[in-house]
Amino acid sequence: MRTDRRKILAGLGAGVVSSTVPAPWVRGLRAQEASEIPVAIASPMTGVFAFAGIEGTDGANHFAQYLNERGGIAGRKLRLIVEDTGYQVPQAVAVFNRLVAEYKVPLFLGDSTGFQKTINEEVNRRGLLLAGASFASEIDDPQKYPLQYMPGPSYSAQVGMLLKHIAATKKGARIAFVHSDTEFGRDPIAQSEALAKTLGLEQVEKIVTPPGSFDVSSEVLKLRRARPEFTVFHGYVMAPIPEFMKQMKEARIETQFMGTFYSSDLGILQKMGDVADGYLGVNAYNYVNQEGVSGPAMDFIKKANGGKYRTNSYLQPWTNLTLGTEAMRRCIEAGKEMTGANLKAALNTIKDYDMGGVIGVPISVPGNSIGVGRIFRANLKAGKMDPVSDWIKAEA
Repeated sequence: MRTDRRKILAGLGAGVVSSTVPAPWVRGLRAQEASEIPVAIASPMTGVFAFAGIEGTDGANHFAQYLNERGGIAGRKLRLIVEDTGYQVPQAVAVFNRLVAEYKVPLFLGDSTGFQKTINEEVNRRGLLLAGASFASEIDDPQKYPLQYMPGPSYSAQVGMLLKHIAATKKGARIAFVHSDTEFGRDPIAQSEALAKTLGLEQVEKIVTPPGSFDVSSEVLKLRRARPEFTVFHGYVMAPIPEFMKQMKEARIETQFMGTFYSSDLGILQKMGDVADGYLGVNAYNYVNQEGVSGPAMDFIKKANGGKYRTNSYLQPWTNLTLGTEAMRRCIEAGKEMTGANLKAALNTIKDYDMGGVIGVPISVPGNSIGVGRIFRANLKAGKMDPVSDWIKAEA
């Protein structure tokens, strides 16, 4: 599906509109005065991450349909206003400024860590709630980012879950980190190295690379000498992970490959090919095609998509909107204005909340993140991800 900027996303009957359609003033008025509640979304529906933006827009649209069919937000309909950013921070900032000024939305969903960090002061000044696609550890700080939240555990928490799984699998295991030389890649490494020591793991190597495809032979030689029993990738979506796995297998390095959220989607691993079979990834959600997973939200998702596999990018805005609209409901029922501060306070009262099958355990949001995840193994022959751990809690 191609969705152009400022175009009505048709066919859902869920209150999805372009930015040319009037919407009520919600933020700053008492919640009871609004018959509809607009939420703005800056989504990369073109550009290098268009695949994620289109998936995410579909997930948001389906959530709006799901929620509105069940009475909306305390009787108010959810209305989505979506615009393309091309995954460019300046364009995302321009979309934010325009839509927030025009619609006075209580909640805005962004497209990247760069945008969320850049717009933070303006979010605080305007007084609305912000979420997005980022799991940056820096944003998981209510002091620096008081009006933001994320739809899962931070990158540091994700790597921590992998390390806990390693420690539970083999005491004193030899591990190596392979990460990109980007802000995304460096994010959890220092904290993860410290945690590895605490868990009694032996770090035998750390490889830092540019993102994307390149000749990894010299790096593989280092890993061949180090002989890690577990190799943890972070800071990539796909390349150069398959190149590493291919050459390490050819070099007969007996190691378990592992990675964080963005390289753990089934669709991504299938694109990597046979070398990714058996890969362990940490995920914030159940997989849409996972056997034995049910609940009102997941059942709706499966039915709405007719058996089509949907990626993690689909479930991120679904989760963001689940939390954001629940915070709105709590404000409405308490008779409070839907300001950013009130919404964040309401969000932080969410405890032991049932996500309807999207996440396998009840979740709480005491700060800026959902501190649970699960380790899955790629079973590419069967076309699925098999759980190999229980749901793991992040470090407090």
